[in-house]
Amino acid sequence: MINYDEMAAKYKKLGAKVPTRDMIKTPEQIEGIREAGRINTLVLDEVAKHIRAGMTTEEINAIVHNKTIALGGIPAPLNFEGFPKSVCTSVNDAVCHGIPSYHDVLKNGDIINVDCTTIYKGYYGDASRMFMIGEVSEEAKKLVRVTKEALDMCVEQIKPYMRLGDIGYIIDKHCRANHFSVVEEIGGHGVGVGFHEDPFVKHIGKKGTGMVLFPGMTFTIEPMVNAGRRHVFIDASNDWTIYTQDGSLSAQWEYTLLMTEEGLEILSK
Repeated sequence: MINYDEMAAKYKKLGAKVPTRDMIKTPEQIEGIREAGRINTLVLDEVAKHIRAGMTTEEINAIVHNKTIALGGIPAPLNFEGFPKSVCTSVNDAVCHGIPSYHDVLKNGDIINVDCTTIYKGYYGDASRMFMIGEVSEEAKKLVRVTKEALDMCVEQIKPYMRLGDIGYIIDKHCRANHFSVVEEIGGHGVGVGFHEDPFVKHIGKKGTGMVLFPGMTFTIEPMVNAGRRHVFIDASNDWTIYTQDGSLSAQWEYTLLMTEEGLEILSK
C-alpha cells in the first residue's frame, strides 16, 4: 500500500488535486469489491447467453434479477432513488438509464446497452456491455467497436499518478478521430463501498489535468458515445432515461477498475 500522507503531500506541493483518504480502498475492501465485480460479470455473461431478437427488455431484467439473487447478490439499481428495475436497458438512441419493459421488444438491427450493478456482502461491482441484435448497420457496428476501443485504450495507457483528465483526453481523441461525439453530462464514478462515489470521471478532458490517480482507487470508466451530436435530454415521462437529442445511435461500455502500482486492473466487465 502507498504511504498516503507522503504521496498526498508531494502532489499537493506541486499544486495538484489529490484523492481524499477514503478514496483509497483498504486491502479488505479491494477483495470485497473484486468479488462483487466477479459476480457482476457472471450476471452479464448470463445475459449474453440469452439475449436475442424477439425478447423484451423485461425478460433481460428477469435474467439479471434471478441470476444476481442465485449468486448471493443484490441488484443495486432496484429501488435506487426510485429506479423500478434491477438493470438498465438502453436501446438504440437511448444513451443510458433505460427502464426495462414488457412493451420494448428487441428486433433485428437494434443495439442495446445492458448496465448491471451488483451488491455482494456490502460491496459493489458495476459494468455494462453493448449487444448487437441480428444484422446491424455498419454505422452501428463501428460505433459499438470504437466505444469499446476507447475504454480499452484507457485500461492499457492509464498508469498510477496520471490524471483524471488523461482518461477523458484518450476517449475524446479516439472518438472524434472516428467522427463520433462523447456525451459530457454523464460520466464514470468512484465505486465499491457505495454505488456512486467520488471522483466524477469525465469522458472528455485535457492531458495532465484533474485529480491524481493513486493506487488503491476504484472507479468506473463508462464512455457514452453518440453517432451524431453529443447533446442529450431526459425523458420527461419517467425522469430517468437519457436519449440523444438528434435521435442518433448511442453506445456505452463500462468497467469497474482498480488502480494498482502497475496500472488498471479490471474488476468487472
